[in-house]
Amino acid sequence: MNLEKFMLPCLFKTLFGIECLGCGFQRALFLLFQGHFFAAFKMYPALYSTLIFIAFLAFSYFGKTKKYKNMVWISAIINGIFMLGGYYYKHFYF
Repeated sequence: MNLEKFMLPCLFKTLFGIECLGCGFQRALFLLFQGHFFAAFKMYPALYSTLIFIAFLAFSYFGKTKKYKNMVWISAIINGIFMLGGYYYKHFYF
């Protein structure tokens, strides 16, 4: 089954013609679901840090305690660093 025809287009890329910091996340997530862990990392280097950030965000939102609030901020900063590094790697390294 070809899943690329079901993927959402990037609104930022559609409007401005350049890729955003999140471009490649959907394809990388599908590669991860198929078991291609390194290919998913090469497609979108911030995939794993984004998933960790989303997990801490969900724990913080749905949890009864606020002990995850600091972890949300720390994982958000780490995720931002990975997103900027991945964007630089994809566009300026090659």
